[in-house]
Amino acid sequence: MEQKKLPNGVLIIVLGIFGFLCCCAGPVGAIPAGIGFFLARKSEKLYKENPEGYDNFGQIKTGKIITLIALILSLLMVARWTYIIVDAGGIGEFIEVFKEAYQQGLEQYGNQ
Repeated sequence: MEQKKLPNGVLIIVLGIFGFLCCCAGPVGAIPAGIGFFLARKSEKLYKENPEGYDNFGQIKTGKIITLIALILSLLMVARWTYIIVDAGGIGEFIEVFKEAYQQGLEQYGNQ
């Protein structure tokens, strides 16, 4: 019996790497990582239905691990930014504190 490739193997890895690279931005990294994880689970389900029919299950497992790590890091960053904003007193207060720190940085290091 001829073995086929599971669908979306390369796409899952690419989405996982992109999610990993963007994980510090929180939701920006969580979106592609979540999509990649969903596709990996879908391909895993296909493999479990017919294990002899597919030959790239290792690629799917690798992609699933990468997307899972990217998803966890992205969600941790969302939690971190939520904590920082709430701790600052809300989004308005956070923006004001950020503006003040930015102005201080410009005054201190601006024209060198």
